[in-house]
Amino acid sequence: MSQSTLIDTLAKLVSENRNPNTMDLDTLTTLEIIEKMNQADAEVPVAIQKELPQIAKAVDAICQAFAQGGRLIYVGAGTSGRLGVLDASECPPTFSVDKEMVVGVTAGGKEAMFEAQEGAEDSFTLGEQDLTELNLTAQDVVVGIAASGRTPYVIGCLQYANAIHATSVSVSCNPDSEIAANAQIAISPIVGPEILTGSTRLKAGTAQKLVLNMLSTASMVKIGKAYQNLMVDVKPTNKKLVARAIRIVMQATECSKSRAEEVLKEAQMNVKLAIMMQLTRQEKAQAEALLNKQKGFIR
Repeated sequence: MSQSTLIDTLAKLVSENRNPNTMDLDTLTTLEIIEKMNQADAEVPVAIQKELPQIAKAVDAICQAFAQGGRLIYVGAGTSGRLGVLDASECPPTFSVDKEMVVGVTAGGKEAMFEAQEGAEDSFTLGEQDLTELNLTAQDVVVGIAASGRTPYVIGCLQYANAIHATSVSVSCNPDSEIAANAQIAISPIVGPEILTGSTRLKAGTAQKLVLNMLSTASMVKIGKAYQNLMVDVKPTNKKLVARAIRIVMQATECSKSRAEEVLKEAQMNVKLAIMMQLTRQEKAQAEALLNKQKGFIR
């Protein structure tokens, strides 16, 4: 794409427009600047609310993929890619899932998490190459994230996902975006111009983070990773999480702290198993068999 064509393309994007409410941004006091930011951030949940039906479709597709042994794979560049990696990296400790179940891929590889990799996002073929290295299958869900909705790397990923019949999902902050046109499920929260023109790590980044929160958390809840509103598959890998595990057992079963510690020890620090043992008054082996029969659902 030529420079003039790219300039014309950016000029048409809502996320690249100038915000009329912040034309005097550089003259404001510190408090006034952050008040403007706070006011702008309040627009994000409203934009996401309009996309809830599409987000729900994506969650159901992800759950279906998990049931078939498939994965949730986030792809993006820059801030969008980093947000996908962040969400994926939180899933193993929060839900005790394999690190390969939810994967984050960013244009330019691991180095791009800390330093911009110039040109990586402009490659259509690099996205396909990265997904090929992940052995993408038709059972997987690929979520392409791009605030602009036009990132070539993400488009390449979605096109490859479609070619091998994987489920494709887009998350963009511009209407009728290119990535939406290449996705089976398009999520497009339109948050409008940023307070600092074109800095889509602001409102757009917040919107993307909130959407990814919904995709991963709702999917995990629906596959049995929660009981009531408790994260019963948390991995107690540090002192804080051990304390949280004890509290979760106490809250789920209304038992004492000493009993929670005791049953957790018997369950070898498996929070969900400890809860099942306490609720059913069964020994570890029987409670474990019951959980397996119920595919991990305590209810």
